[in-house]
Amino acid sequence: MRHLKSRLCVLVLACVGFAPLSHAADDGWQFEITPYLLAAGLDGTVGLRGVTADVDASFSDILDNLDQGFMALFTARRGPWTLGFEAVYMKIEDEETTSVSGPFGQVAASGALSVTNSLYVYQGSVGYRVLDDTVKMDLIGAVRYTRLDLDLKVQRATDPGIVFPGGTTAARGSESWTDLVAGVNAVVPLNNQWSLVGYADIGAGGSDLTYQVIAGANWAFSDTLAAKFGYRVLSWDYEDGGTVWDMTASGPYLGLGIRF
Repeated sequence: MRHLKSRLCVLVLACVGFAPLSHAADDGWQFEITPYLLAAGLDGTVGLRGVTADVDASFSDILDNLDQGFMALFTARRGPWTLGFEAVYMKIEDEETTSVSGPFGQVAASGALSVTNSLYVYQGSVGYRVLDDTVKMDLIGAVRYTRLDLDLKVQRATDPGIVFPGGTTAARGSESWTDLVAGVNAVVPLNNQWSLVGYADIGAGGSDLTYQVIAGANWAFSDTLAAKFGYRVLSWDYEDGGTVWDMTASGPYLGLGIRF
């Protein structure tokens, strides 16, 4: 295994569980769009064409290497039903490894290999409210599509030499997969402005396992605006044809819900 001391630059995302909508008095449609920022670390293993690396990026690492990110979540609720669509973008750029392993064996050489990694996640979901009392609870079914772009380059010579299959010193590849996901979203209103939010889902399909857990709070400071903050964990276990993405992204999030 190789150890990649990297930085998760920016992860911008949202989730249906972050922005629950109450039933309208006329049972008509309610809509909400929510941009989010998640400052998260990465922990796990990334690999391409049989060459793998351990990733360990803490929250403090993120502040040293801030990059761009974008996301928009849209939800629509009518009666007990909720439709949602979310997008996630995250990037690690030109990060250096401290150890590398592959067909050549294992090499411990700081800066010998650089990794650029872009991850895109798109999720469409349907929720149904099964409890609408002191605790409001929705059951969630979703389809999660993940696309991974990897670019690995040898930065300097080592002994033994780092090479990919075919004797090349650089490799680039893209993988995409789709998972079916089931989850639950719970909201506990504390008063007219504050509510607690909990969300969890789990699924598989293209990956061996994917899951996420969210714990947070929403503050509705007007009829149309709500601040949302908390902590999120999003994880994948994917391996196919020499590409590995066994990774967990976790950290605090902050978002703004806009209702109309």
